[in-house]
Amino acid sequence: MGEIRKKGMPIGISDYKNLIDENTYYVDKTLFVKDIIDDSAKVLVLTRPRRFGKTLNLSMLYYYFSNSGDDNSYLFKDKKIFQQEQKYISEQGKYPVIYITLKDVKESTYEKTFEHRKTMLSYLSIDINYYLYRYELS
Repeated sequence: MGEIRKKGMPIGISDYKNLIDENTYYVDKTLFVKDIIDDSAKVLVLTRPRRFGKTLNLSMLYYYFSNSGDDNSYLFKDKKIFQQEQKYISEQGKYPVIYITLKDVKESTYEKTFEHRKTMLSYLSIDINYYLYRYELS
């Protein structure tokens, strides 16, 4: 008989894939994807108080929409979004998504913070160039 693994508490986890892969508790907010798809606004501003899951929600959106080459559908197969119409399911993994979070930039000085952010932006420019090259050839 298989061993039943208890779910863990996701304290400090703000990466959706990590949260699901680690089998932690998660309040299913994947219908947020449906809200994004149904919203006709050209720009969305997502504001929430501190510690209300902004980074986790944006991470979840990244894994849902991103066509990074990884099949992330397993992260959503037992979630509410995959119980919706095909219109919503078919959007999974279709878009080039650039994702950056400054949540973990916690340096002791302005100069160190500036350098850390420069490094992050240089990695972001690599992602952007990858997408530009990839879609220029298609």
